[in-house]
Amino acid sequence: MGVAMLAIITANSHLAGTYFAALHAYIGPLSLHHWINDALMALFFLLVGLEIKREMLDGQLSSWSRRLLPGAAAAGGMLVPALIYMAFNLDHPAALRGWAIPTATDIAFALGVLSLLGPRVPASLKIFLAALAIIDDLGAVLVIALFYTVDLNLYALGGAAMVVTVLAALNRLGVMRLAPYLVLGAALWVLVLQSGIHATLAGVILALTVPLKRTPGTPEAAHADSPLHRLEHVLHKPVAFLIVPIFGFANAGVSFAGVTPGVLLEPLTLDVAAGLVLGKLLGVLGTVLVLVKTGLADLPASAGWGQTTGVALLCGIGFTMSLFISLLAFEDPALQDRLKIGILAGSLVAGVSGYVVLKLSSRRSAQPN
Repeated sequence: MGVAMLAIITANSHLAGTYFAALHAYIGPLSLHHWINDALMALFFLLVGLEIKREMLDGQLSSWSRRLLPGAAAAGGMLVPALIYMAFNLDHPAALRGWAIPTATDIAFALGVLSLLGPRVPASLKIFLAALAIIDDLGAVLVIALFYTVDLNLYALGGAAMVVTVLAALNRLGVMRLAPYLVLGAALWVLVLQSGIHATLAGVILALTVPLKRTPGTPEAAHADSPLHRLEHVLHKPVAFLIVPIFGFANAGVSFAGVTPGVLLEPLTLDVAAGLVLGKLLGVLGTVLVLVKTGLADLPASAGWGQTTGVALLCGIGFTMSLFISLLAFEDPALQDRLKIGILAGSLVAGVSGYVVLKLSSRRSAQPN
């Protein structure tokens, strides 16, 4: 969020011309902006894919009983924001293309805010939020693949399918060296870029083929030599401290030249912010309420309804993925700027309100009866 603020300051300073010119400067076949959004973000999606696979096979989402509550909450947290956005834009068909923008939860920022509260928040809530956000990421990947793919190049798509077949064969044959997967992954990225499908999806596809060597009943630390674990470990810090900040700096810069405070009250800006704050709250909390009251699931251990409400609010922090989808949904820079303002405002409100609710409810639950 600090980098996002720095981008906004830069875009409204005497450096604005240099900032925007640099983003549109071409380096080889792509502009710097496209290298960031299509290439660097492919590594972000590779990490997301590795996390999803690990959790599904060997972690908190490894059984259907563990998937039910966060899975249903993630689905509700995607459906309700989309419906709120669409309801507000029924009379504006052109704006409907952005329906998926408020459906995303930024796992890094949401867990970051939650971590500020330390041990006052039950560990079960952190696991619940992490699982929910991971499933939400999977949903966002599917949405991008299904709804934000344009003209397809069937030859490139066929080539990508062949590369995926070879990657799957390497996995089945038990190849444990990372190098072949990474070399083929680079080729896959080029082919997916040319196919018309967004190039970042190559990262997720590659992740699904990287082997996870498991030993039933063995602690995760004992099989940390697994290719998936090794690659995930290598990517964590560069993605967190380099790729996401670069993406934020390149995409959060909004010029306020000629923009009045009334922009915050414009329909498109409000729709995105409302989808993130109200939509996520109603979708996540409402789904949890239904499952708990019908006896299909229990609240996370040691967590109360106040703390669960706070976590539902944190799910409204949509920063990285929401910004990414907004760029896919609209090409008009003016619309993109309004969407960015809505995303930043909604994420800020969701983050602050979620933190306050969690802090107050955690303090209340800690008081003796």
